[in-house]
Amino acid sequence: MNITKLGHCCLVLEINGTKIVTDPGSFTTAQDTLTGIDVVLITHEHGDHFHVDSVKALVKNNPTCTIVTNFAVATLIKKEGIEVVVVVINGGESAVVSSLTIEGFGHEHAPIYGDMGKVENTGYMVADTFYFPGDNFQVPGKPVEVLALPVAGPWMKISEAIDFSLQVKARIAFGVHDGMIVPNFRDFTGMVLQRFVPDTMYVSLADGATKDFS
Repeated sequence: MNITKLGHCCLVLEINGTKIVTDPGSFTTAQDTLTGIDVVLITHEHGDHFHVDSVKALVKNNPTCTIVTNFAVATLIKKEGIEVVVVVINGGESAVVSSLTIEGFGHEHAPIYGDMGKVENTGYMVADTFYFPGDNFQVPGKPVEVLALPVAGPWMKISEAIDFSLQVKARIAFGVHDGMIVPNFRDFTGMVLQRFVPDTMYVSLADGATKDFS
């Protein structure tokens, strides 16, 4: 399994011959020119995860791709008139897409304050291997090989990321949702995680970098 981090939460995951783009948000435009994409996976509707122009570009450049998302985002895609196959997987549901089993976990975005940013959020497990939680610390309750770990944001603090990592017990983790962190500070996050969650190997994956997680 190869993962390329384009930035923030936008990744290119290559697993078992299928190429998946996650959360094509507004923090990067690198996804707008990608081709050969089979699946676009979207956890929720916030602009740093679901950028309408990026989704339109991905669909235009990959007309046979499938979007996997929850009901709320599927409704927005329909409203925007984006013509693409959409498979709705909400929390507690699963489906086989491009020969991969994708499972949904959770229903809500983590609280920011009051009703601010309160939307539907679904974490996704791909092929019983890779877990991508979106903006919440929903524990999947099953083994995780590779965890895309949120490490910064207005809805979280680093102690919550540590507790989440301790619960998930992934074999390996790398930071996402870090577009607001200056690159030189991202190694500090890795140092903290490695100190308090020693049983999980933590990898700092820079924007634009690719790593084999086999």
